[in-house]
Amino acid sequence: MSTMQLPIARAITQGLRDAMRADDHVLLMGEDIGVLGGVFRVTDSLQAEFGAQRVVDTPLAEAAIVGTAVGLCFRGYRPVVEIQFDGFVFPAFNQITTQVAKMHYRTGGRVSLPLVIRIPHGGGIGAVEHHSESPEALFAHTAGLRVVAPATAQDAYWMTRQAIESEDPIIMLEPKRRYWMKGDVDTERRPELGLHDAAIAREGTDATLLAWGPSVPLALEAAATAAEDGTELEVIDLRSISPLDIDTIAASVQRTGRLVIVHEAPVFGGIGGEIAARVTERCFYSLEAPVLRVGGFHTPYPPARMEEAYLPDLDRVLDAVDRVLDA
Repeated sequence: MSTMQLPIARAITQGLRDAMRADDHVLLMGEDIGVLGGVFRVTDSLQAEFGAQRVVDTPLAEAAIVGTAVGLCFRGYRPVVEIQFDGFVFPAFNQITTQVAKMHYRTGGRVSLPLVIRIPHGGGIGAVEHHSESPEALFAHTAGLRVVAPATAQDAYWMTRQAIESEDPIIMLEPKRRYWMKGDVDTERRPELGLHDAAIAREGTDATLLAWGPSVPLALEAAATAAEDGTELEVIDLRSISPLDIDTIAASVQRTGRLVIVHEAPVFGGIGGEIAARVTERCFYSLEAPVLRVGGFHTPYPPARMEEAYLPDLDRVLDAVDRVLDA
């Protein structure tokens, strides 16, 4: 049997394991990922299986981790680096945006960067400062980077495999507060969806809810609650933030006439604004109401005791749904 029930964290572990078994050029790098197995235990047992030369415990130096990975790409390797927490990626931001993102373009296509940068992202785990960021807009704004965000165990496994197989650099945002949410994973049947395709997570007719990563379960909860009152919401799991599968989004909005976008990152300057603009351009004559966004506030991420007031919740999502339906 190739299908098993796995938490998202373990699905990623299995994806890494199978990719390393399939290709000796795949190696892992990151802080505490070897003996400890990572702070979230995503790489647990991999060093024991593949050795310290392929599962490398690095110094606490994110810029050095990514810079070394760039050099490994030049030598034919396919490194997968782990940034321990989302807020720790910023010391490596220069390497990612000025080297990783531009090398293929700068060399006229002669050099590829088959590099995966895994980043646990989002809040909801009661962590201290710098441990609960949502930086997807910063990376999506940088041409040359592909940004993906799995929300289910099945996607966590296969998007890991697909990202490692890509010749382009991939930022993979992993929903840390959903790491232990279980789901069916089929490790043998490759999915029909490509790495950058959006998925219809629930069909509906009255409005479209769009989310990604840790916000997808919230969108599905909102749809289930709305259904109790006779409102059928279509839920789209975006899956890929850059590039955007605008065709799937537009087709849904043209059916429902309404769109609510949910994400943990601040609404100001967020990816939701880009999606809203594109939907308005593509679906202007289908829209029955303005596109609404539900997200974090334009403040630094708050202390743990206040994060539930910052993060989108069921009431805020359903309030937005009510407003687009009443428009």
